[in-house]
Order: sequence, then C-alpha cells, then structure tokens
Amino acid sequence: MQAILAQAQKMQEQLLSAQQELADAEVSGTAGGGLVTATVSGAGELKALVIDPKVVDPDDTETLADLVVAAVRDAGNNAQRLAEEKMGPLAGGLGGGLGLPGM
Repeated sequence: MQAILAQAQKMQEQLLSAQQELADAEVSGTAGGGLVTATVSGAGELKALVIDPKVVDPDDTETLADLVVAAVRDAGNNAQRLAEEKMGPLAGGLGGGLGLPGM
C-alpha cells in the first residue's frame, strides 16, 4: 500500500511539473501563409498577434478578420496538442483524464 501511495505522490509531482511547463510555454499559429501570426500560452491564452501590413486593406476588413480567427484557432490547436503531449501520459497513468478538459 505504501508503494502505491509513493507512486501516486510521484505522479502528482510530475503532473504539477507538466502543468507548470504548459503555463510557461508559448506556441504560435499562422494563417494566410504567415501574414497573421497568433501566439498563445500552453493554456490557450492569447499572448500576441502579429499582422503583416500587406494584409491590411481598409476596404476588406472581412478577410483580415478571417485570417485573425484562423491564426488564433491554429495556435489554440497547437496549444491543445502540446497539452496532450505533456499531460496525456500522466493522466492516463492515473486511470484516465481525471476530468480534465481535453484529456
């Protein structure tokens, strides 16, 4: 029983470490061949948005809006993949996703 508790404690420490790594990580997503780049934290929080001036057309704001949405979505998907890579093995070792979103 004590070995199981020690293993659970070790897994909890690894889980906390992985969560901290995710909080500190930043991933990017792009749209329009790199005309718009969004950077999000590992938790999916938008941190930065870079828009190439070539894509700014006052007569076509709809295209710019679509590119921004696509870049943010791409960055969010990349953050989700990173979370699955970091957290997947740990959550699986504790009997599943532990009720964590995306696990």
